This record gives sequence, C-alpha cells and structure tokens, in this order.
Amino acid sequence: MKYLLILAVSLVSFNAVAQKYSVKSKKAIASFEEAQSSYASNRLDDAIKYLDAAINKEKSFIEAFLLKADIHFSQKNYDQEIVALEKALAIDSTYFVPAIFNMGVAKYNTGKYDEVEYWMKTYRNYNKSKRSKLNPDFWIEKAQFAKDAIVNPVFIEPLNLGKNINSNLDEYWPSLSADGETMIFTVLVPQDPFVKDVSGLTKNAINFREDFYVSSRNSDEWQLREPVVSINTSSNEGAQTLSADGNWMFFTACGRKGGQGSCDIWFSQRTAHGWSEPVNLGAPVNTPFWESQPSFSADGRTLYFVSSRPGGKGKKDIWKARITGYKKDGSPFFGKVENLGDNINSVGNENSPFIHHDNQTLYFSSDGWPGMGAMDLFYSRFDKDKGWQRPTNLGYPLNTENDEIGLVITAKGDLGYFASDGLDSIDNKDIYQFIIPQQIRPKEVTYIKGKVFDHETSDVLSADIAVNKLSDGELSVNAVTAPHSGEFLFCLPAGDTYALNIQKEGYLFYSDNFDVKENGTINKPQKLNVYLSKIKAGASFVLRNVFYESDSYLLKPTSHTELDYVVRLLKLNPSVKVEIGGHTDNIGGKQYNQELSEKRAQSVHDYIIEKGIPVAQVNYKGYGYDQPVESNDTEEGKAKNRRTELKIVEE
Repeated sequence: MKYLLILAVSLVSFNAVAQKYSVKSKKAIASFEEAQSSYASNRLDDAIKYLDAAINKEKSFIEAFLLKADIHFSQKNYDQEIVALEKALAIDSTYFVPAIFNMGVAKYNTGKYDEVEYWMKTYRNYNKSKRSKLNPDFWIEKAQFAKDAIVNPVFIEPLNLGKNINSNLDEYWPSLSADGETMIFTVLVPQDPFVKDVSGLTKNAINFREDFYVSSRNSDEWQLREPVVSINTSSNEGAQTLSADGNWMFFTACGRKGGQGSCDIWFSQRTAHGWSEPVNLGAPVNTPFWESQPSFSADGRTLYFVSSRPGGKGKKDIWKARITGYKKDGSPFFGKVENLGDNINSVGNENSPFIHHDNQTLYFSSDGWPGMGAMDLFYSRFDKDKGWQRPTNLGYPLNTENDEIGLVITAKGDLGYFASDGLDSIDNKDIYQFIIPQQIRPKEVTYIKGKVFDHETSDVLSADIAVNKLSDGELSVNAVTAPHSGEFLFCLPAGDTYALNIQKEGYLFYSDNFDVKENGTINKPQKLNVYLSKIKAGASFVLRNVFYESDSYLLKPTSHTELDYVVRLLKLNPSVKVEIGGHTDNIGGKQYNQELSEKRAQSVHDYIIEKGIPVAQVNYKGYGYDQPVESNDTEEGKAKNRRTELKIVEE
C-alpha cells in the first residue's frame, strides 16, 4: 500500500543480489544476505545490525557499505550515508561508479553545497555512458541555487500552529475554506489506537495510516482538532482540498474498496448530517495508476491533481480536468485530463499543487527544479497568452534541506500555511503559518458569501451560480449552493467587475454586479441574502447587468451575458410571456425620460428577439421616472431608479 506522502527513495540503489561477492567469508556473506532480506521486509534497523556484523567479519566488504548507504538514505540519515559511502569509495571507487553520484547528492542533502560540484564532476569523468539517466549538471545547478538563496534570504517568520493542530504525529496538507474559518488536514496516525509512544515506529503502512482532522477558527485561534469520523477508515485518507465555500471535499484514498488504482481521488459533500458517503471520481481523473493530492479551483469547475499515469513529463506530474456535468447523487464528472506542461512539470516529481483563489497563481512542491532540498515550494503565474510561466522557488528559509509540502494561502493572500519537518528542531511534520512576503503573493481576492431563499416561504434553495467578467463575458465562477443550507461563497480576483447570476429551475433568476478594483472592496468581503421568486404572473426582477451608453439607448456589449441568461430562461419556459420595462431617474424632462426608457426597453426586446425568442413571448414598455424604487434626492437612489426590469405577464 502506498502513502499519499511519498517518502524518499534512493536515486541509484545498489543491488548485490545473486552476484559474486568481493569477500570470501561465508559468515560475512550470510550476515549480508540476512541484511538484504531484512531490507526487503522494511526491517531497516535489523538490516543495519546484520550489515555491521558482516563488516566486523570483513572490513573490506564493499557491498555491505553500499547497502548501508542505501538504507541510511531511505531513513534520511544523510550524515551516516556519507560515512558509509566514504568507506565504500575508499575500498574501490570504481566498483560501483553511481556511488560517486550518490555522494554528491548526499553532500547536497546535508547542506554541503560547496562539495557537490566536485563529486558530480568526478562522476561525469568516471561515467562516459551517454545512456545514463543521471544528471550531474542538475545537482550542480541545485547546489548553486541553494548557496545563493542562503545569501539572499526571503524574510519570513514561520509560526507553529500549536497543540490544537499539531502533535507528536505528522500533520500535513492543510486545506482552507475561502473565508479562512475551516481547516482540514492530514494526520499520520498509528494503526493501533492504544499506542502512545510512536517514536520507535517506522513510518510505513503496517504501523500508520492517514486520517482527516478538522479545526475551526475562532477569532485568531484555531480550535482543538477533531477527526472527520464519517470519512476516515482503517486505510489511508488524506491530501484533501475544499471548495471555496467549504461544502465540497476532494480527497485521496489508497486501497479503498471501489478504487481503480493504488490511490484514487474521491468526492464528498457536506450535508445537514455531516459529510456524505464518499464516491470515487472514476475515469478520466482516476486510472489504474497513482492519483493523489487534488486542489479544487475557486472557479468551481477545475480540479488540479498529481498522477503517475503515462504521458507525463517526469515521474509524477500535475494534471487538471474540468467539470462537465453532475451525476444523480450530486457528484461531478470530468472531461478531458490535461498535463500542465513543461513549465510546471519536470523530469522529477511534482506534488501538492494549490491553485489560489485568484485562479492565476499555482503553488506546488517539486524535487525536479533547482531548490534547497528534497521537496521545495514553488509558484507559477498563468498568463492568458503564454500559459504557465517557469516556476519561481519560494526561497530560503521557507525552503530547507528537508521536505516542504502542502502550501495553501488565504483568499486575501496575506497568510500561508504549510507543513515542514525542517523547523523547530523536530523530527515529525507540523503545520506552520507565516505572513506571505509581498514578492510571492498571489493576486488579491475578495469573496461574496450568503444564502439563497424562496421569496415566499423563506425555505433555503439549492441553486446554480455563475459569475462572468463584465469586460468580456468570460466565466469566472460556476458553482452550486449547498442543498441543505442554501449557502454559497465565491471568490472574485481584484482588478475586474463581475456579473452575478443565480438561477433555479421554476424560478426567476437573480442578478447583481460587483466592482472589485478598490482595496476597500478587497478588505471587506460582502454578505448577500438572495430571495428567488417563482415564475408566476406578476413576479418581476431587475436586470442589474444591463448597461447602456451614457444618455443613450444603445446597449453596451457588457450587457450581453445577462441578456443571454434571459434568453435561456425564456427558451426553458416557452409558455411564459414577459414584459421588459425601462425606468429612469428624474434628470431631464418627463417626455425625454419617457422616450429614453421606452427605447432602452426596446433595445433589450430586440436583442432577445434576435436570439430566437418568438415576438409573442416578449413585450416592452417605457415608464420614464413614474415608478421610482428609491428617492431621486441622492446619487445612490438615482442609480437604483435607472433600471431595466423583467416582469412575468403570463405563465
């Protein structure tokens, strides 16, 4: 069984099975073969004891030193790995030439960056084969980057989240709702619930499993964590992601009944009684290979994840897929899976992707790009014309010689959370918080939070939400409200204006717009309760995203998205007849405003008819300033009175 958190494996393992040994002592060889057997069974401490016994009998047993180096590497005991490699190379530096390469990697892993170049160049001189997959130049580049990063640190102060989140176990892969009030994370817990001291247990599937825990934020403090009992099993669950509203969770489970591969991505949604029974996402997201570490975009439709499937750029790559529909149980299904390409995926491993709520900044871990350690944190920004840009290392001391994984950042972009075993002089992984330096921050994002109700009964409703950029009509968010609560939460990146459309079958839709260009809007998320009216005679609503040229009846192109929703409504309800009503403020004469309101209503009417709606289904009328909804004594009141309404005339 594989863990979601893939532990390090040797770059070039020494294998001495079924070969002629360099020594003749039968007792030494017997001990060595016992060590091999123990190593194959993951009894690493026993393997070391047998190897020491073999070396005591034969001081020049080079195979024993090489295998000992492999074991120390797998345990991340890099200093001891170096000792073993030094002994082996002193006996015969040409016996196993890749040991020279491994020495260079070990020097890198212990922070001896000045020595890496020597060993890698030595390996290159010894190894003339062009077929070798080892890349000494890459490690030289990594070492040089690490040296430069230490000289030019990025100022951060990681703060351990404390005992309510962290423990003597490994905690990692935090995920946040967009409002920052809910955190779900993975904990490596002992299989035996009565085990208290885990310090002597090897981290493998026999001794541990991965479970979910959740914590809520109260003011500035995270509350005591609790297990997510409805999802946790005796197998591994972890590496999860929450939708922006916290009502959907995608997660990874390994060895779970109904899975398609060693590890698959599953889906669960929040209900009135907790999390729903998880369902496997199936193809094309899941394959017989390894899929894990999902990150769900704030656009409500794009899933990023890691897979070892064929066709990638390296060992494990980051891929994405978009929702194309929903099953009867409410779970989504996805279309074509796409690799993120050469500027994200390397020849090594990429993992723990996190797509920020701005939908433009991707944070992830990699051992295939120049960095400080085994897994470093990087980010890349998406350019609409050029795609993903070459990733930038987040720098030292955020990245250490150990693994940094699972970075997530708040919607506002000011706080980051990640897991590390390289801080606080502790051996296990803990979750940390830090203030994001300005140079690595994502685009600022605000969020709109609220509920949808039936206008007459005040019952909560499950409804569809679409948010489009007013500038070009591009769909930014496509989501649904929580069926049990009617709640919604969606994010809006700074720098644009957006049109909101909320609709449900049998109801008139709701529209609104948001200008997210000013910091005041960013720093003050809005709360919005929406009441939908059933389609019946007399019901009406304001088309808030219909705009005209100044002092004119000509429609602006930014109105088309909203009017297309009106067209869709009328096509779905062909028996419904509506009236488009034009209204103005009181600036100007009565006749002028009467004519302007009528021409504006006619412009909307004509657009709808051109889209294929029968003339008999749509009428229009101008009301001038005779039906104000607010006082015309204020600019705000005048703005609300300048409106276009849709009214149901006949069901």
